[in-house]
Formats: sequence, C-alpha cells, structure tokens
Amino acid sequence: MNSKRSVFRRHAAVAAAGAAALVLAACGGGGDSSAGHDGHTTASPSSTAASASQGRHNAADVAFAKGMIPHHRQAVRMADLAHGRARSAQTTKLAEDIKKAQGPEIETLSGWLTSWGEEVPAEGAMDHSMHDTGGMMTTAEMDELQKASGKAFDTAFMEMMIKHHEGAVSMAKTEQADGSYAPAKKMAGQIISSQTAEIDKMNELLGRN
Repeated sequence: MNSKRSVFRRHAAVAAAGAAALVLAACGGGGDSSAGHDGHTTASPSSTAASASQGRHNAADVAFAKGMIPHHRQAVRMADLAHGRARSAQTTKLAEDIKKAQGPEIETLSGWLTSWGEEVPAEGAMDHSMHDTGGMMTTAEMDELQKASGKAFDTAFMEMMIKHHEGAVSMAKTEQADGSYAPAKKMAGQIISSQTAEIDKMNELLGRN
C-alpha cells in the first residue's frame, strides 16, 4: 500500500512539475513573442531615422528650396525664349547653359522638399514678394521679352537675366548663412559661383566692363 502511495505521489509530482514547466514556457514564449512583435511594429527605429533626417535641415533650407524652384523655372522659361529670337551665338549659348544647370537643380530641390514632407511649389506658382527680393520678372517683363527679337532680344534677355541672377545669388548667400542642410549649402555655393560668372559675362557682352 505504501509502495503504491509513493508511486502515486511521484507521478503527481512529475505531473505538477511538467505543468509548471509548461506554464513557465508559455509565459516565456509570450514574453519573447511580445518583444519580437514590438520590435517589428514599434516606430522607434524609423522615428529615430526620421528624426535624424529631419535634424539635417531647418526652416531656412525649406525656404531656399521653395523659393529657388519657381526662380529657376522662370530662368528656364526665359532661356527657352532665346530659341528663334536671339541674334548672337553668345546669347544662345548662355541660354543653353542656364537650362542645363538649372533644370537638374529644380529636380534636386523638389526631391529634397518631398523627402522632408514639404509641398513642392506648383508649376506657375510664384511668391510676388520675390519680384523685389529675388529678381523675378513680372508678367509684363516676360511679355516684353517674348515679343523681342534679334539684338533687342539679346539686350533685354541679358539685362533681365543679370537682375534674375543677382536675386538667385542673394538667396543662395542667405542659405549659406542660415541653412543647415549640407547638400543645400553646397548647391548654394555652386549657384553663387556659376551665376556670378555669368553675370560678369553678360555685363561684358553688354559692354559694361
């Protein structure tokens, strides 16, 4: 009898130990599963990456991109007018160089804004305050340029583009002083260098140097 009772107790103890092990395993598994689930669904890694990305630019960088896109678009439209209207090869070459440089920059600036979660200025959108600060042409000035041809076009194009470039250089200098996004500051430096050289060239062609 005692032997049977001892065997029964041993079986009961083993069963209890097994049940306890199962409970512990379930708890442990649940913990691991929860941790793994949290690891997949938590926004922490992406948030950290986003924060790092956001930290690379500031309001000045956004203003630079949003201002330079319509500014460049107008320069490209002005350059497009040279075809069939310009008389001198220098004016035609200058217009081609402007399109080659500023077209890709528009795409780059638009890409930055999109990656920052900012809105890209719509085609035709323009801040009218830029007429004074950014050297943008008015509608009347663009109409005047479109109606001109030959030497009159060359002169008007260069005079307007000098003013336009001076506005871009000013905007680029502001970006270099106030911006924090390294690629934008680098582009600003390139704009200052290339457009200052083009201003000098146009002044020379106009006989101002």
